[in-house]
Amino acid sequence: MFISNVTPAIIVCGAAGFGFGSSSPDFPNMIYMIQMSMFFAGIATLIQTIGIGPIGAKLPIVQGTSFAFVPIMVPLVAGKGVDAIAILMGGVIIGGLFHTILGFFIGRIRFALPPLVTGLIILMIGLALIRVGIQYAAGGVPAKMQGLAEYGSLQNWSIAGVVIVVTLLLKFFTRGMLSVAAVLIGIIAGYIVAYFNGMVNFGNVGNAAAIALPNPFHFGVEFTAAAIIGFCAMSFVSAVETVGDVSGITKGGANREATDKEIEGATYADGLGSAVAGVFGGLPNTSFSQNVGLIAMTGVMSRHVVTIGAILLVIAGLIPKVGAIIATIPIEVLGGGVIVMFGMVSAAGVSMLSTVTWNKRNLIIFAIALSVGLGLQLEPDALQHMSGTAQVLMVSGLLPAAVIAIVLNLILPETIAEAAE
Repeated sequence: MFISNVTPAIIVCGAAGFGFGSSSPDFPNMIYMIQMSMFFAGIATLIQTIGIGPIGAKLPIVQGTSFAFVPIMVPLVAGKGVDAIAILMGGVIIGGLFHTILGFFIGRIRFALPPLVTGLIILMIGLALIRVGIQYAAGGVPAKMQGLAEYGSLQNWSIAGVVIVVTLLLKFFTRGMLSVAAVLIGIIAGYIVAYFNGMVNFGNVGNAAAIALPNPFHFGVEFTAAAIIGFCAMSFVSAVETVGDVSGITKGGANREATDKEIEGATYADGLGSAVAGVFGGLPNTSFSQNVGLIAMTGVMSRHVVTIGAILLVIAGLIPKVGAIIATIPIEVLGGGVIVMFGMVSAAGVSMLSTVTWNKRNLIIFAIALSVGLGLQLEPDALQHMSGTAQVLMVSGLLPAAVIAIVLNLILPETIAEAAE
């Protein structure tokens, strides 16, 4: 959960053009966003486990920064520097409020998102992110744009390979905590190898403050149509994911169905946690599906255990030195970790799609949505004559794929007439 929380912040900073390394003038802003990712993941988790009136499921739900929003965030900030983060924060705040409102009627709109639709959306999220993982493993987008010779070098790929190999060995040949924390330990192994190759710079870690409090509107705030529409659309998907997580936790840990009150409370907490995070320069939060598997495996259903973890995240988020150390992770090391994580996102989508009945109707819906979504993702220049807002919303391919799948699933008949002999 720790690596999954901070990785989106590093990806967004990298997409905006923040330089990696302690010598970069953007380093303090990167540290701050990493801090806020940890701090508000902890706050959102506390809202879920302890609750504030009807807000929060009061279940052992771990909240964290959502990868689902990354394909929407990257085009909004791509190459625009720190000033573009204000646009992002506007989307996070409005999207979070919209997510909160969804709690009032989330149960009545689940019919519009069967596994055919949700599986496709999650698959598209993974496919949109995999390119980022490969770029990071090769040396990062800045190195590519500058045409540096070391981009794609054997050293870079070797570092990323260490992370992947260690992760696979731990995941398949160990049990318990070693297996569960395989990605984190793999990144630590890659970090150690990178350190001995002179790729780690601790220059600014000593300069980071001992403690720092969240700063309202640290990056400013700006409201644009592209950010608001994009974040609201992904909040809808995130809300449905949360419904599944709550149901999985109660079924796996307590062998019962989730109540409407728990589902609504969890959705409220999702939205509120995201909106508050946006005010202070954090990224949107959602329930972490990985925790569902842990509860089913361990049988530990106590929300107080998760509360302790949330408090540790909050404390870490108040200490800039923690964020500074995380920011020293070489991009190649991170690349090895996210190749595994983003591949797992795609695999989760495929797993959901495996439950679909693949008749002609569903095949056509999937084919058209995937073709348009993935095609636009691979060939963004096809949209060069669109307005800036429309282009930003369409280039990830995620939003058009989701809209096509949802609409076709609602309007097409359940059966397709066979052609006459």
